[in-house]
Amino acid sequence: TPPPPLQLQQAQAARDVNTASLCRIGQETVQDIVLRTMEIFQLLRNMQLPNGVTYNPNTHGDRLGKLQEHLRMLSVLFRKLRLVYDKCNENCSGMDPIPPEQLIPFMEDDGSKHEERSAGHSRPATEERREILEVNKKLKQKNQQLKQIMDQLRKLIWEINAMLAVRS
Repeated sequence: TPPPPLQLQQAQAARDVNTASLCRIGQETVQDIVLRTMEIFQLLRNMQLPNGVTYNPNTHGDRLGKLQEHLRMLSVLFRKLRLVYDKCNENCSGMDPIPPEQLIPFMEDDGSKHEERSAGHSRPATEERREILEVNKKLKQKNQQLKQIMDQLRKLIWEINAMLAVRS
């Protein structure tokens, strides 16, 4: 007998896991690994060596058990991360790699080097960057004009106050 439709849908969903959700799972796994590692270092820092000074076998045994549990969980998390990594690589194996130069906008003064390097692959981004630079330039000019006007007003108010003081 064939499996019920609900089980078929779940199996299909498990096979068609989105690469973006896999990356999110991988990110969460890395965060868990970092957290567990920090907890391990905290346990090691608090653990006393059994040198006979204040050695309590029960406390030492409890801390050793916690440490071993954290190490076991860390091993599980690394295996999970490897599975996620392999699945992401499998899902992305057919894609053409995009050079980072096209994904990251570079800050250059003249912009000509970037245009030569990209050879027209990222025209919209270059045009958008040019527009932003033009708007920033106009904004700086307007700010300079406002500063000059404020300075003139300040000077005028100073002169009016000086005249009023002389008049009194």
